[in-house]
Amino acid sequence: MDQLGAVAVLADPVRHRLYDAVVEAAEPIGREEAARLAGVPLHSARFHLDRLVDAGLLEVSFARISGRSGPGAGRTAKLYRRSRVEITVSVPRRSYDLVGGVLAAAFERTLAGDRAAASLRDEAQDRGRAIGASYDGSGDELDRAAGALAAEGFEPRREGDDVCLRNCPFDALATDHTALVCGVNLDVVTGVLDGLGCVSAQARLEPAADHCCVRVALR
Repeated sequence: MDQLGAVAVLADPVRHRLYDAVVEAAEPIGREEAARLAGVPLHSARFHLDRLVDAGLLEVSFARISGRSGPGAGRTAKLYRRSRVEITVSVPRRSYDLVGGVLAAAFERTLAGDRAAASLRDEAQDRGRAIGASYDGSGDELDRAAGALAAEGFEPRREGDDVCLRNCPFDALATDHTALVCGVNLDVVTGVLDGLGCVSAQARLEPAADHCCVRVALR
């Protein structure tokens, strides 16, 4: 389930109360305890807890609530706890974790003696290459570039021999630190094209108020 879908699962007030009950508990809890804390009938709690698990919001484990083991210890119970999966939803989509990861990794390299500008460029391009290499879509170079960048929130639009990126996933940072973030953006997109194995498509800076500062075009 995508992140918007996972958040939509919590729109149901009963489901939200059950989720809060599980999150606030000090240890994983069973259906009966979750239903009691949330003030929900047990038969309803079963359905809603399983929906939260399917959405990736809760995780399941099995244990004997009594803590005993061996004969006479009783059956294992299904217990719920908050998932370790992080869900962040923004419209339009933002990817501050991507640029944050690039900046953090580049800073670590400077602590080891690397030059800052080279470290930042290399880290951004490496992240982009990984994105491009993992994309398995079809089409010509621009179609594949658009597909890979769409998955990262760039909202690409094919315009003949160009691809316009209508959304900047790093918008707030780019507003305050334009030169730095736009440079990272260009290097990430360049890395994506390299990871895709593109020969003719290239990324260039072309800032404008209504779209991302990077544009992809045929050489």
